[in-house]
Amino acid sequence: MPTVLLLFVSNIFMTIAWYGHLRFKSSPLWMAILVSWGIAFIEYCFQVPANRLGYGQFSAAQLKTIQEIISLVVFSGFSVTYLKEPLRWNYLVGFGFLVVAAFFLFKKW
Repeated sequence: MPTVLLLFVSNIFMTIAWYGHLRFKSSPLWMAILVSWGIAFIEYCFQVPANRLGYGQFSAAQLKTIQEIISLVVFSGFSVTYLKEPLRWNYLVGFGFLVVAAFFLFKKW
């Protein structure tokens, strides 16, 4: 559970670093890059420990899959609330396919 929680926090910072500047397109690009790098540093302070703690309990492929699904959940909320973009049905279908992919990665065959 600590791994998932750390990845969740990491993804909040990652999403802000990658997409937060989109509402400030009048700001200079260099400023967006520097601010994004600063936020990304905080993201790495959660992401690296998450992967260190989780590796062994989860395989690398499983860790990446957990991260991607958390990333989609965080991004969906960010996109709707911060960027004011609609969450369309086809996005949800695509995300659902990724959840199905996670099922196959975590299933012991």
